[in-house]
Amino acid sequence: MLKKYFSKTIIHAILTVVSLLSIFPFVWLMSTSFKGINEDIFVYPPVIIPQDFTLSNYIDVWHRVNFMGYFFNSVIVAALTVLLNLILSSLAAYPLARMNFKGKKVAFFSILATIMIPFQAIMLPVYIITLKLHLIDSVNNVMGYIGLVMPFAVSAFGIFLMRQAFLKIPKEVEEAAIVDGCNVFQMFCRVLLPMVKPTLAVLAVFTFIGSWGEFLWPSIMLTKDSMYTLPVGINNLQGMFSANWRFIAAGSIISTIPIIIFFLAMQRYFISGQNDGAVKG
Repeated sequence: MLKKYFSKTIIHAILTVVSLLSIFPFVWLMSTSFKGINEDIFVYPPVIIPQDFTLSNYIDVWHRVNFMGYFFNSVIVAALTVLLNLILSSLAAYPLARMNFKGKKVAFFSILATIMIPFQAIMLPVYIITLKLHLIDSVNNVMGYIGLVMPFAVSAFGIFLMRQAFLKIPKEVEEAAIVDGCNVFQMFCRVLLPMVKPTLAVLAVFTFIGSWGEFLWPSIMLTKDSMYTLPVGINNLQGMFSANWRFIAAGSIISTIPIIIFFLAMQRYFISGQNDGAVKG
């Protein structure tokens, strides 16, 4: 009994230390955002609690750059990316989970293999294709949004996640829907999708976080300041020879608020087990 208690204590201690190390960068970022102009943020040893506490960094960064414009652009890009991922991943996953056709396994494992390919490895050909299709903001804003969204409109991770969700649904549910007069599309939209809401919520959260924080692709594609997303716009606070780290920290903290709100809004859908008891007998 004592040995078991000791082992649990060691495990909890290790987990606590790892958690503190993981959250420390965010705590330091928040501390920097509240420090006054006369306080040295690079002092050693570091000071976590600001001595000259101020909210002026948040007010100044809001007026220093076009923060609302950047925020609006990020909302549009993230919303379109999430919507397309949910639709396309579900449509691609359903036949891989339920239909039988020649080359099904080859298609699935080929899609799954693309997870191992980093975006940086295919970024150049994707950029050339985007330029050839004129999906850049120098053409117009609509084409700029499309150019930002299309490379991330569907992912192998999303297809895999949705396929696993569809596999858990009993086939008797589909058979009952067909008996009731539903065609395949009606069964997919009205029966199957409501039953995989938790998985759709997980995919939406992961996609939203990835799209909201994406910096590399927008920084390459965007040429107009009015089209900048939040990560690119906040990066503008850093000059060639100097940087106001207080403003950067404040802007970064503000940009994390939508992620927290979106996660809390989708959290109630994370409860799985909605399919339990769907088929009796």
